[in-house]
Amino acid sequence: MNNAPSNTRVRRSEQRTAEEETESEQNDLACPECAGNLVVDDEHGETVCEDCGLVVEEDSVDRGPEWRAFDAAEKNEKSRVGAPTTNTMHDKGLSTNIDWRNKDAYGNSLGSRQREKMQRLRKWNERFRTRDSKERNLKQALGEIDRMASALGLPTNVRETASVIYRRALDEDLLPGRSIEGVSTACVYAAARQAGVPRSLDEIADVSRVEKNEIARTYRYVVRELGLEVQPADPESYVPRFASGLDLSDEAEHRARALLQNAKEKGVHSGKSPVGLAAAAVYAAALLTNEKTTQAAVSDVADISEVTIRNRYHELLEAEETLGLA
Repeated sequence: MNNAPSNTRVRRSEQRTAEEETESEQNDLACPECAGNLVVDDEHGETVCEDCGLVVEEDSVDRGPEWRAFDAAEKNEKSRVGAPTTNTMHDKGLSTNIDWRNKDAYGNSLGSRQREKMQRLRKWNERFRTRDSKERNLKQALGEIDRMASALGLPTNVRETASVIYRRALDEDLLPGRSIEGVSTACVYAAARQAGVPRSLDEIADVSRVEKNEIARTYRYVVRELGLEVQPADPESYVPRFASGLDLSDEAEHRARALLQNAKEKGVHSGKSPVGLAAAAVYAAALLTNEKTTQAAVSDVADISEVTIRNRYHELLEAEETLGLA
């Protein structure tokens, strides 16, 4: 019975506090001069009375993004929060992986029962990530693309492009009758050429699990069916990689480019392998700048025969002499 007045006083105190908070909130939303409604001008960072025009607050902090978007796609593209997405993973990197190490958050080893439980969870997690044959196909193909791109030293943008090309081929039903490895390899070959960091067909075949003829055939098919814009390989695009592999100077690289440009003016490059021309130009440039290198070393870097290098070498020098005489 003695506690009843005390409880009543507590309830009254809480009620008064709530009323005071409500009144304070109402005052915050009312103009202190005319009690009119206040509106927030986000563009100018001001809180203004819409009746008398009094600026109640200015220079307020805008906690929104500094960019503007006009649709959902643009908003997702510009947003810098959340997990990054990538086309190089079949689920675009939005799923969760369960660590293969059987340890808890403190680094302690799990017991036998917990290890069995985690193994079951990993198995079910993998099943949910690849729910149908299309996703399993995509997962295998993207793994192949990543493996080959890594072996060829291709940058991330080439891997992304190759993954997008493969997704298009899968969506447009181009795979029946062709192997996953063959289409994956063709996508890497096309993406590298589109990015201006081409690799020769022999280099691609060395890291692929399919034959060179199948790669070439599948590449032509994918390019034709998807309407890809792939420019003919320029011999000059191979020069930086070959020069770097041989540790040549910038002067030698510049001279190799000049030789190839002269050859192009004389029409020497027509019908010739761009890899062979680039290798011969690098070899000739090294000799002209008095830098020590051998045909065997160039052959190893360019993955082309010494005979081809010698033949193209003489043709480049003849074009240089002819152009000089003209």
